[in-house]
Amino acid sequence: MRLRAILTAVVVLLCVSARADDATPPQPQSVTRGVTLIPGGIRPNRQPDGNTVIFDAPSGLIVMDTGRHKWQRQAILDFAKARGKPIAAIINSHWHLDHVSGNPDIRAAYPGLKVYASNAIDNALTGFLARSAAGAREQLASGDLPPETADDVRGDVATFENGFALKPDVVIDKSATRTIAGKRLQVNLAPNAATDGDVWVYDPATRIAAVGDLVTFPAPFLDTACLAGWSAALKRVAATPFKTLIPGHGAPTTRVQFAIYRTAFDAMIACSASTRSETECASDWTAAVQPLLGIDPAGPRRAAAYAAYYVKDVLRAHGGKSAECHA
Repeated sequence: MRLRAILTAVVVLLCVSARADDATPPQPQSVTRGVTLIPGGIRPNRQPDGNTVIFDAPSGLIVMDTGRHKWQRQAILDFAKARGKPIAAIINSHWHLDHVSGNPDIRAAYPGLKVYASNAIDNALTGFLARSAAGAREQLASGDLPPETADDVRGDVATFENGFALKPDVVIDKSATRTIAGKRLQVNLAPNAATDGDVWVYDPATRIAAVGDLVTFPAPFLDTACLAGWSAALKRVAATPFKTLIPGHGAPTTRVQFAIYRTAFDAMIACSASTRSETECASDWTAAVQPLLGIDPAGPRRAAAYAAYYVKDVLRAHGGKSAECHA
């Protein structure tokens, strides 16, 4: 099933989701002192949540990405309460709804916070998201969706209709070192990559890089991708002296693991431009990243399915890039 809708192509494979579907918030995981991961995921018949990364800063907490579902934002709010610190800022890596939908509720709880993001959402609200919302309304009207999926799609349509609330207070229009909530971070802009404008962060104090959907598992999510800009962004990430990288979806990686991902990414793009079949391209991708997929026995199957879909239905269907890339 493919919803044309307010989500990344994760929805194509809802049937292979692997987490219990209840409202229990995900549990925070310490990455290093002062940096916490609230993992996203895909619950059965549900749309995805991206990872949330929280940096502890002198004047409060900096939350990078707020997920889609109530359980993700509740985990964020519970963490702030347990820490006894306010949420001072949100950084959005990009505008996909599995990374920004929690913004309004987090802002309502902490009305003084500032949201930092690129302005790529402006075009998305009049383009991709508007078209996706129209497609979602058609899917809802058909009555063909599982109840949980229909609930998520209704939530996405409501988020789109309140799209102004997703816009940043501070537009990231270039890469620069910024002091946010008293903490110095390298806040980087990657134009024409996973979206028109992706924001990724490097924290020199902890040597953590949080890169949003520039890195995702089990495969790159290419729905709105420009490949040249994406490859350039990964090159710049590689030039950063990070110790641990936190992706937009999936577990943190080491530098060695990131190098494997980057090599496999470029190889998959090259394969998509060749005469080899999408099955062969997907098989190569899966073999390359299998050491990074963890212990889930379904991981390789999901990786191959995603990769074949993106090669055939996104890249080859639109001249070697996504339909949303206008670079």
